[in-house]
Amino acid sequence: MEELKVKYTGKIKEVEIGTGDKKIKVGGENCFNFHNFEGEIPHLPVISFEVPDIQPNDWPESCIEPFKDVLDNPVSWCKKCVEEFGAEVLTVHLISADPHGANKSSDEVRKTVEKIVNNVDVPLLFWGVDNEEKDVEILRMVAEVCEGKNVAIGPCIDKNYKQIGAAAIGYKHVVIASTPIDVNLAKQLNILLMELGVPEEKIIIDPTTGGLGYGIEYTYSVMERIRIAGLLQQDDKLAFPMICYLSKEVWKTKEVTIPESLEPNLGKIKERGITMEGITATLLALSGADILVIRHPETVKLLTEFLSEMKK
Repeated sequence: MEELKVKYTGKIKEVEIGTGDKKIKVGGENCFNFHNFEGEIPHLPVISFEVPDIQPNDWPESCIEPFKDVLDNPVSWCKKCVEEFGAEVLTVHLISADPHGANKSSDEVRKTVEKIVNNVDVPLLFWGVDNEEKDVEILRMVAEVCEGKNVAIGPCIDKNYKQIGAAAIGYKHVVIASTPIDVNLAKQLNILLMELGVPEEKIIIDPTTGGLGYGIEYTYSVMERIRIAGLLQQDDKLAFPMICYLSKEVWKTKEVTIPESLEPNLGKIKERGITMEGITATLLALSGADILVIRHPETVKLLTEFLSEMKK
């Protein structure tokens, strides 16, 4: 019998983050994730540790525990992720700049960014605060400070793509194009960035995501449609790698924060969160994610084992 295989006509663009021996490459596949029996998958999905630039006040205790000795030092936090937990990529969340939080100025955040980029040698992604104006201010600064490091900056949205895109072009960084779970909006933002002058090999799609039980099905279907467009419908405006910042969605759900004393049937609180984060990440990897942002080291361990098995 002849083995039934899908014939793909497209290919996902390959994007590099970082420099030197430790740089990573994402994308480049010409088939669906893990369908290596139908095509080539040069790079497995990459796991990126989440690192906040100040001590978070909304993380569950189970996520605080592994980092309790470095909570007030983002550089040490980054180093711990790399040296103790084997992180190959880091996503630095610049939450200190949040206007609804510490609201640090660009100059204050600059000091932290400089310390991180000068003391950490793995590829870096810098994430803003999901505020249109503040993200422009902060990410422009990041682009300047990280000149020559080929970092990724985001989220870049339709209301600030000109400013953030221009900074990425000027300092040769990768742009994370973020849209609210919609195929057409994702395509339109990619077109706008390319018309602005951002090279194709410098764009990563952030389709935005929900956690398990909080919109994961819709996210999955949208990501799947993006992949279908890029691989089967010759839509080169959607043939880009995708990133899923899932950790901040999973760890705020009630299922991972309700105390065991109130809901004993839900099981141990730590195991709940790791399980939800792991399942969410697995589903998103299957739907096409190339970068998965994870918070708990034990989740990373589980995902690493899963990806190793899927590689065989």
